[in-house]
Amino acid sequence: MSFLSRIMVLKSRAHFSAGNRVRIEKATFEGSRKRKSAQAKNRVGLLIAGFAVFYCVIGGRLVQYGVAQPLTTSSILPADRLLASRPDILDRNGAVLATDIRTVSLFAEPHKIVDADEVIEKLSTVLHDLDVKSTYSKLKSSSRFQWLRRQLSPKQQSQILALGIPGIGFRPEKRRFYPGGPTAAHVVGYVNIDNRGVAGMERYIDSQGLTDLAAVGMTSNQPLEPVRLSIDLRVQSIVRDVVVEAIGKYKAIGAGAVVIDVHTGEILGMASAPDFDPNEPNAEGAEQGWMNRMSNGTFEMGSTFKSFTLAMGLDDGKMNLNSTFDARFPIRIGGFTIKDFHGKGRVLSVPEIFQYSSNIGTAKIADAVGIEGHKDFLTRLGLLTRMKTELPEVAQPSQPRVWKKINSITISFGHGVSTTPLQTAVAGVSLVNGGKYLAPTFLPRTREEADKIAVQVMKPSTSKDMRFLFEWNGVNGSGRNARVAGFNVGGKTGTADKVVNGRYAHDKNFNAFLAAFPMDNPQYVVLSFADEPKTDKGNGAALAATSAAPMVKEIISRAAPILGVKPKFGNDGSALLVSY
Repeated sequence: MSFLSRIMVLKSRAHFSAGNRVRIEKATFEGSRKRKSAQAKNRVGLLIAGFAVFYCVIGGRLVQYGVAQPLTTSSILPADRLLASRPDILDRNGAVLATDIRTVSLFAEPHKIVDADEVIEKLSTVLHDLDVKSTYSKLKSSSRFQWLRRQLSPKQQSQILALGIPGIGFRPEKRRFYPGGPTAAHVVGYVNIDNRGVAGMERYIDSQGLTDLAAVGMTSNQPLEPVRLSIDLRVQSIVRDVVVEAIGKYKAIGAGAVVIDVHTGEILGMASAPDFDPNEPNAEGAEQGWMNRMSNGTFEMGSTFKSFTLAMGLDDGKMNLNSTFDARFPIRIGGFTIKDFHGKGRVLSVPEIFQYSSNIGTAKIADAVGIEGHKDFLTRLGLLTRMKTELPEVAQPSQPRVWKKINSITISFGHGVSTTPLQTAVAGVSLVNGGKYLAPTFLPRTREEADKIAVQVMKPSTSKDMRFLFEWNGVNGSGRNARVAGFNVGGKTGTADKVVNGRYAHDKNFNAFLAAFPMDNPQYVVLSFADEPKTDKGNGAALAATSAAPMVKEIISRAAPILGVKPKFGNDGSALLVSY
């Protein structure tokens, strides 16, 4: 190859090598730019994803906090619940029985307390009964809130403010106030420290939806429609006075009374003693009065049950007012001997069985009707089942598991079945109102409304006969001590030996009197009782005629004019009482 040819070949190779190097460098630059662009996009994407996750977490937590229920810390309630309103409770005439008043409560923020001992020392100058040990524990706790004293008086608040204690504050609350104190304690009931119903009609109101409304804040500081009761505060005050007086007068361990409208079933007044002040339901000794013996205590009602036995015999057609029963000899059955306390030792007519309270005559009437008929009749009168009414405190009656002949006989004169005094009074309403059973109510009820729910449990003729027997016993029998001039009171006493350790104690009586007035056209039933009354000699021989009957007399003599019952004098009721 010539020299020129070699030069051309080398030149050609040099040109190819240079071009190839340019192309390689250009490809390398393009690849680097693409990688950097991709990295930038990835970084931006990661940044966007990070922000998205961050805001999603924040949004999720906000939603969680929005739907979550507020936590209760150291017993503090939400502000709307602290100020939740309760409706006023009024009597049938508009008198206030219960209302809300504004108050404040004292709290501490422990993390702001510098010297707990100094705080306690200062507070003790105002709150003299301050629990030092408990308060110290609260002030030294790790929580951020602690109640120190609920529901202070304005004077106490002013005095504590003047002390200038750091870390101490006040929160507004509402407190329930009962103007009548213990007058209607067992009917109205009371509330706890958080203004929630615990007993009586206060608890009933909560059960009707008030608690649910308060839970969602719909009662916060809002005036609510008052709740009007059937109670007449004037009558209630009289009933309570008589009941409390009876405990001291007869040295009884308990007493009670009720007044019921026979045409509507409304409770006009009901009291049980001992009672308590609902403004201070947890005061020392108050627990002795919590028990409502009228509706939540069960007792063997004694000879008041003879009213129902005679009504059963009349209604079943086994007898009439002219019928007679041989009461000369005691009845021996199942190892027991049934005899009369005031035995006459002769054949007795039906009015005489009622007047002399004959166990033998009553037992024979029950035997004539039969066990199933007896049980069915008492069930219709509501004496064997739990009574239905607004008041939450209602006891379940007790009866034998299996009724045998001996059970029917003893139940006929009030032994063997325990029921509440209020149930006995309600059953008594049916005896005098034409034979209709009316569930008792503590809320207003018109006569038209009552007629719609009334249940005919006996013939109207039976009710007419029972009105005669009630009046007969009021004039000639044990009801004479309950007679009030002009108001024609009739009824039936019941003196029952109490069961102690499974045996009847002859020195411990439960005395009751079931009455109605005026007997020519009954308007009201009144029942009273005295639990373990004693005579002046200190024994337990006091009878219903000398304890429970006088209680009814006192109630009727004072309450009848208030209830609008006009007295009648003379044989035909036309005589006038004139004072010169």
